[in-house]
Amino acid sequence: MADSLEKSFCNLVETLQKLRGPNGCPWDKAQTHKSLIKCLKEESQEVINAIENNDDENLKEELGDLLLQALFHALIAQQEKRFTLKEVIDGLNNKLIKRHPHVFGSAKASTPEEALAQWKAAKLKERENNAK
Repeated sequence: MADSLEKSFCNLVETLQKLRGPNGCPWDKAQTHKSLIKCLKEESQEVINAIENNDDENLKEELGDLLLQALFHALIAQQEKRFTLKEVIDGLNNKLIKRHPHVFGSAKASTPEEALAQWKAAKLKERENNAK
């Protein structure tokens, strides 16, 4: 399954790169982080609406649109040599591991509230370390 997922993800990234490439779509190539804010807000709201309506078919489509927004922004930044899609993915993975010490470390959490408290504590510790 991982190979299939990896292939699908790579195919999607390649499609987006082609859309923003030299022979790509004029609209896609013209987009910036700021020009996409309206789309990001709309797609986020459409995901919320699908969840609230218990509409799995629409949720599946809208999650794809929201994923498009995240990838679009990462690829814009990558093209501008600000940061890479890999850095976004690695950063998220590292954050998830650090903020779940009850899963990836020796801490214990047996309720959602305890897990959330650990998440918040880890986040606060990160902010304190970043402020130094």
